[in-house]
Amino acid sequence: MSLAEVRVIGLPGMPIVTPGMHLAPLIQQAATAASLAFEAGDIIVVTQKIVSKAEGHLVVLRDVTPSPFATSFAQQWDKDPRHVEVVLQQSRRIVKMDRGVLITETHHGFICANAGVDQSNMEGEDVLAVLPPDPDASCRTIRQGLRASLGFDVAVIMSDTFGRPWRDGLVNVAIGVSGIEAIKDYTGQLDAQGYELRVTALAIADELASAAELVMNKLDNVPVAVIRGYAYPHGEGSLTQLIRDPARDLFR
Repeated sequence: MSLAEVRVIGLPGMPIVTPGMHLAPLIQQAATAASLAFEAGDIIVVTQKIVSKAEGHLVVLRDVTPSPFATSFAQQWDKDPRHVEVVLQQSRRIVKMDRGVLITETHHGFICANAGVDQSNMEGEDVLAVLPPDPDASCRTIRQGLRASLGFDVAVIMSDTFGRPWRDGLVNVAIGVSGIEAIKDYTGQLDAQGYELRVTALAIADELASAAELVMNKLDNVPVAVIRGYAYPHGEGSLTQLIRDPARDLFR
């Protein structure tokens, strides 16, 4: 029996991304500089931050007028009311407010802290990055650009850092996919003992996003990783596969 192996390769050399840049050629240029040749079946993981920058999903705080609610919350917890206002604007609803933390549901359906609004690693103290409005479409654009120049297909995953209920520590999860199904469903298959698996659907997009973070490192400016050797289920894919129906969600 052959040994299974999956490689996770950090891709250095990406420039500082600014609005209007096209990520597919930048990723390919960085790969060429690193002497890495893409292969059919590779999975390209990109951080949400560079996608938001490239697509211009940025908010300048001096242009934000906070609502009375944002101002009241900010004053109570020593926060910037403009930042709080952006979080509220990016939210469909507030899930939890406690000890200065806002857990919200974004317009995409993600439940996370501060609606994914982020100020870290931004050029300029008064600039916030917000989530792309359609992360799947953003991944599809990158994938199509790479396919046009490479002549073969790859998969693309967009990752972001989320907290987890009941566990300390942050992990990277997938917030957009293209060319890969977000879930690998083993339901109906037999395990090694011959038992039929009834409820076994693995969130492989999340697992791959978390694996990619190991070589990205928050402090090293490596916003792209290549995962090679994983036999993933091909398909257009969508992050809606990972968003649990509220009717089946025991924690809402």
